[in-house]
Amino acid sequence: MKGFSHELVMPNEDLTFKMFLFEGKDGQYFREKHWHQSVEIFAVFEGRLEFYVNEDHIHLDAGDFVIVNSNEIHSIHAAEPNSTVVLQIPLKTFEKYYTDDQFICFSHGSRICDDQFMKLISEMYETYCKKQVGYELKVQSHFFMLVYLLVTKYRKMEVSAEIIRNRKNLNKLSLITNYIKDNYQKELSLESVAAVFGYSPTYLSRMFQKYANTNYKVYLQSVRVECAHKELMNTQNSIGEIAEHNGFPDGRAFSKAFRRKYGMLPSEYKKTRKCS
Repeated sequence: MKGFSHELVMPNEDLTFKMFLFEGKDGQYFREKHWHQSVEIFAVFEGRLEFYVNEDHIHLDAGDFVIVNSNEIHSIHAAEPNSTVVLQIPLKTFEKYYTDDQFICFSHGSRICDDQFMKLISEMYETYCKKQVGYELKVQSHFFMLVYLLVTKYRKMEVSAEIIRNRKNLNKLSLITNYIKDNYQKELSLESVAAVFGYSPTYLSRMFQKYANTNYKVYLQSVRVECAHKELMNTQNSIGEIAEHNGFPDGRAFSKAFRRKYGMLPSEYKKTRKCS
């Protein structure tokens, strides 16, 4: 699994899942192999995508979609411009429908309700973009219907022991990354997190290197920067306050980490937001 990166998934501020227009919409785009705990759906409305899930190559034309299961390793190639809506659904959404192995898996194959599935995603995204009064309720109602279709029409009831076994290590790391996302504001040393899960610090460090293709400190900082970015966009809090709220020792450390990720200081980013 060396070389496969772990993607940090954060829901939209006003939804229980993440929904956005695919960043490869302009074409000439390739996303290397990666994985995340969320279930991911790519729905293509214009253009085409080449999708690679595990060892499978899936060609998507307009009107097609693909369901990427939790912890499935996948990559994407968008050679041409396209219009693709992406949904990333937290795995805990499906916890009532897990098998005895605490596992759920969806089929990539087509079903008779595919047109209904695509229509729901189209209406969700259109409603979300318009943001008229009550839009959250309408989007969420469509989302519940989408989840209903997933668990009743697309869920695989028989999954091989090999598939379950191959994802166990990624599931272990996902539990740890979830813990980090829930506690990132606190002091989280490698040693303290390792102790929570009964691992040695050396073993936990190796898990991050092998399965997330990064080290523990870099991953923790990426979570903090992502959450601080959200606060920066949605509040008038000072740089120092945002740093304190998101686990940074001070505003200077936050500014340094923010600049490394976004190419500018938080103060500069604030100014660009005011001008837009």
